[in-house]
Amino acid sequence: MNKYLILENGQIFKGEGFGAPGDVIAEIVFTTAMTGYLETLTDKSYTGQAIVQTFPLIGNYGIIPEDAESEMIGASAYIVREWCDHPSNFRSKRDLDTYLKKRGIVGLYKIDTRALTRVLREHGTMNGLITDTPSKANLEMIKAYKCENPVHLVSTKEMYVEGNGKYKVALFDFGMKENICRCLTNRDCTVYVFPDTATKEDILSVNPDGIFLSNGPGDPIDNKGAIEVIKELIPLKYPTMGICLGHQLLALAHGFETMKLKYGHRGSNQPVRYSEDSCTYISSQNHGYAVVNESVDNTVATPLFINVNDGTNEGLKYINEPCFSVQFHPEACAGPRDTNFLFDSFVEMMEVKNA
Repeated sequence: MNKYLILENGQIFKGEGFGAPGDVIAEIVFTTAMTGYLETLTDKSYTGQAIVQTFPLIGNYGIIPEDAESEMIGASAYIVREWCDHPSNFRSKRDLDTYLKKRGIVGLYKIDTRALTRVLREHGTMNGLITDTPSKANLEMIKAYKCENPVHLVSTKEMYVEGNGKYKVALFDFGMKENICRCLTNRDCTVYVFPDTATKEDILSVNPDGIFLSNGPGDPIDNKGAIEVIKELIPLKYPTMGICLGHQLLALAHGFETMKLKYGHRGSNQPVRYSEDSCTYISSQNHGYAVVNESVDNTVATPLFINVNDGTNEGLKYINEPCFSVQFHPEACAGPRDTNFLFDSFVEMMEVKNA
């Protein structure tokens, strides 16, 4: 059955549907990752977005539930050039089409995803409608779409505990990827996972050794409540690490600024230069916003990582506080894992605090 993607600028891409039936409006974003499509689909940072895979063949190793980053699919829709209907992997439980149908996620294939990506790179990320009936498209309605309160939609509603280790970590769940918890529990941590609405008193009630700010979806400036709580926690000088949205929220809590990127950084091949050793590492990324370099007060923080491609900020180290944060994903599964050592740095900060 024919299915169409209609961008807010009126441009139409014709393809065929797979996954669940129906129409959906979403922000259309692309990722350049060649593998890890299940981890991508289950990353809650994609809430309110339709993912375009630039790599032409997706689904060739099927669906492996153990590799998911959450129980839910974050994305609103999935757009690929071709999906594999006969996956080959001894761990596979089902094919991609069946998985999307079961989760109610609309899919679109047989379109030129490279051409679509060029449009998004040239004109910037934009909203789009995936539909069976393009004649009914309302461009003003498409353009006006915005996912409201995405962090609150995907955050845990109640605090829960993972692991049973030496160090107690209070983790704000803004749309957390499961491997963040695994990286911490594998390093002798007990992780207390809090909802995005947690207060300073909630965090202090577990007497944490450190605080962790997770990844998540949407515009960071919309999370005013979380920013205020982080501001209240900063003077207490707990060892703190932030990833992606957590990095942006920590920066905003210090009075720095964020901006929306033209088409974002999404993929597993982003080079970042580390200020500590001047080496370049390959990182996995999924973000549409960044901290404004010029807004960073160099008496408060210094750049920790810089994106080699465009010079945008990829991390901050705070000068008089045991805090650092990164824009990319050091916990990435399916990789790369070049910067996994950052979790060791966080644990070392907690060791120093307890010494």
